[in-house]
Amino acid sequence: MKITLVKKILADGSPCKKCGDVLEKLESSGQIAQIDTILTADERDPESDGMVLAKKLDVDRAPFFVVEKDGATPLVYTVYMKFVKEVLNQKTEEKDELKEIMENNDDLDFL
Repeated sequence: MKITLVKKILADGSPCKKCGDVLEKLESSGQIAQIDTILTADERDPESDGMVLAKKLDVDRAPFFVVEKDGATPLVYTVYMKFVKEVLNQKTEEKDELKEIMENNDDLDFL
């Protein structure tokens, strides 16, 4: 299994805040050791490795994870908590998963 993390650099050259938060969580938890490759999607360079991969996989948000297993279609995760739970097999709190989903989807709101 190969795991790739794609983080984003914004058009103004600043790092994506959400990407930084996820990278910090990966580092503080030791999960970063399970990431094989980190690519950068630089909005200023449509040919950057991360932008090319995002276009190929039709992903429009960052950060995202690509999980590749031999002979299988790559799986894409845009929700960190779901990635941690399903790929790294680590326990997550439902409230943390829901919070991240809400933050990633402006069109969703609590009832």
